[in-house]
Amino acid sequence: MTTPDSSASPQSAATWPQTLVGAGVLLTGVALAFGAIGISSDAGYGGVGPNFLPWLVSVVLVLCGAWILWEARTGGFRELDAPSGAEHAYWPGFIWVSAGLLLNAALITTLGFILSCTLCYLLAVQGLRRASGQAGVNSPRTWATDFVTGAVISAPVFWMFTQFLAINLPGLTSTGWI
Repeated sequence: MTTPDSSASPQSAATWPQTLVGAGVLLTGVALAFGAIGISSDAGYGGVGPNFLPWLVSVVLVLCGAWILWEARTGGFRELDAPSGAEHAYWPGFIWVSAGLLLNAALITTLGFILSCTLCYLLAVQGLRRASGQAGVNSPRTWATDFVTGAVISAPVFWMFTQFLAINLPGLTSTGWI
């Protein structure tokens, strides 16, 4: 009569990726704390020094990483939903989204913030639509809708930063409105 090996159970096999995630979060918190040591603690406006936020984030990351490690090593994440979606990645969708991000970074100084972010949105949404199998992704109406939606999102962001917060973002013209 053989006894089942508990180390080969599906539950314990699933806990190793969870353990790695916890260790990664914990190490990120420790690395951020190590970096925060070199930041001055002189109190600025409001009595809080420039090292406050890095220390706060590092403490939270260390606590979360330790909690994730504890959860993973004591049986894994409880009440975890079954995975949903496709069994394998949809690489064409990844390429569409990546192209949007890379073109945004490459063209932001040429096209300006609004148009480059609109292009990024347009390409990313096309990738997501294709990944979900939506019908009519190649129709001119879908492309036009996605373009207008991207512009409606990016234009107010640009105006908020440039006109109200006085933060310089690349524009298409020197007026500060496009």
